[in-house]
Amino acid sequence: MDVDKNPRVSSLRLICLVAVAFLFVLSPHFVWPQSPQVIEVLADHDSRFKMAGMKDPVITVHAGAPVTLRITAVKAKDHNRDGSIHGFSLLRANDRSPVPGWDLLLKPGRQEFNLTAPAEPGEYVVVCTVVCSPDHDGMHMKFIVLP
Repeated sequence: MDVDKNPRVSSLRLICLVAVAFLFVLSPHFVWPQSPQVIEVLADHDSRFKMAGMKDPVITVHAGAPVTLRITAVKAKDHNRDGSIHGFSLLRANDRSPVPGWDLLLKPGRQEFNLTAPAEPGEYVVVCTVVCSPDHDGMHMKFIVLP
C-alpha cells in the first residue's frame, strides 16, 4: 500500500500541520515571555518630561505588559537631600491615587526601570515628585493603558 495515498496518513498529516500552525500562533503568548516595551523619557533641566518626536509626550502601554523605562534625568535648579533631581510617579487620573511600584526617584544621568504596566486600562498621569525648580508644577505627562 502506498503511504502517500493512505487516507489515514493524509488526515494525520493534516491534523499535525494544523496543530503546529496553531502552536506557532499561540506560542508567543503562552510559551515565550513577552519582551518589554522600551520607553525613553528625558526628565529635563527645564522641569519638563520629554520624548523624542512628541511635542506633548504621552506614554501608551497595554494592561499588565512588561515595560522598561529608560529615563535620563538632567538637573534643574533644585534637588532632594538624597540627591534625587526629579521624580517619576504614576497616578490614576480620576482620583490622583498612586499606582504601587511606580514612584521613582531619579538621580542625574540615565537609569533603567523594569516595571509592569497597571492591570486596569484607562488614563493615568505621570508627575514629578521632587520640587526641582519654580516650574516644577508643569512637569507632568499623560500615560494611557490600553486593554
